[in-house]
Amino acid sequence: MASDAEETRFQLQKARMLRAAAQCFNDKGYSGTSLRDVADVLGLTDAALYYYVRNKEELVYLCYVRAADLGREALDRAHRDGENGLDIILRYFRYHIEMMVGERGPIAIMSEIPSLKPDHRAEVMELSRRHSKNFEAVLETGIEDGSVSPCNVRMTGNAIMGSINWIPKWFHGDPELAQKLIDEFPEVLARGL
Repeated sequence: MASDAEETRFQLQKARMLRAAAQCFNDKGYSGTSLRDVADVLGLTDAALYYYVRNKEELVYLCYVRAADLGREALDRAHRDGENGLDIILRYFRYHIEMMVGERGPIAIMSEIPSLKPDHRAEVMELSRRHSKNFEAVLETGIEDGSVSPCNVRMTGNAIMGSINWIPKWFHGDPELAQKLIDEFPEVLARGL
């Protein structure tokens, strides 16, 4: 049985691997990325990655589950901290962007869902749909409390999520830009609300 220290070490290395894999998948896409690419970023042998994953498909699946988990975590935190619909939305933007461009990033762009095995694809699609519905519910809350202008919540949610979720494609680690994204991008996204 693994000790707590071994389990913590395993989880830290796995998180490091998923961040490296996310960067590779974001930069080169699923078909352009190999386990060797991820191993090279980590300074490991590709055989060492097999301790954590069975193959590339499982690796991208785990990256997508991690992306969904972090998005949910950001939205849950915004719910706890927010005062009204718009405040929850702004906090969600800020928290999610901080995760993407900060120490917990990068986060994989879910652009290769069709490449997943059917059961993995179904799970990731369900996680994505659930997150979209939860965000749409916040938009509806904002409309009801008067902090958000009436809008088509599905269309608005899709437009906003697309903007946020594409950040890892064009953000490449510049700390000054990271801070601008955290400070300014939420306001830019919320102007139309």
